[in-house]
Amino acid sequence: MVARFSKIAIFLILFLLFHTFVFAPFLMGSPLSDSIGQKSCCRVTLLKNRDYFPVLVKTIDNARKEIVLSFFLFKTNGYHNNYPDIILAHLVRAAGRGVNVKVILETSRDLSQNLDSNNRKTGNRLKKGGIAVYFDHPTTKTHTKVVVIDRRYTFLGSHNLTNSALKYNNELSILIDSPEMARETLSYINSLYR
Repeated sequence: MVARFSKIAIFLILFLLFHTFVFAPFLMGSPLSDSIGQKSCCRVTLLKNRDYFPVLVKTIDNARKEIVLSFFLFKTNGYHNNYPDIILAHLVRAAGRGVNVKVILETSRDLSQNLDSNNRKTGNRLKKGGIAVYFDHPTTKTHTKVVVIDRRYTFLGSHNLTNSALKYNNELSILIDSPEMARETLSYINSLYR
């Protein structure tokens, strides 16, 4: 069941990405006409499996103003070699150097699921590090896996912030270098918790 769900999730992400970008010549480095006829460009980098983690950490470390994350699952466990804990530590360091860091996580009414417990534990660790943490409404499922850094870089794809997703699973995400895409993504993320 889990393997089938993972395959379906990856298929849906790839389907959405394909349909989003099928007419976008910027994937080959060409300008893209937006809805008002202006030209804009962006760079897209495919992040397969374990490629995601080091690129995300490096981009967090280079952040100057703002980091916004929205995740279905951010599962830390307090161990220094756990990839999500490493990400948490880098986020706390970013907040410590003055970067505005905000995290939106899924919450659930079904307390029998570990999802809610894991996200709340991570949320408490983030808050202790000076990071603003928000949860979606319990009746709404937020299945996002997205990071926007400095209103320019958008990470979007299948990677949850779990050790399995970052270290072992077959996952596929993209990094988009585009202020326009970052702006649209932030607008959507901000609508999730208001």
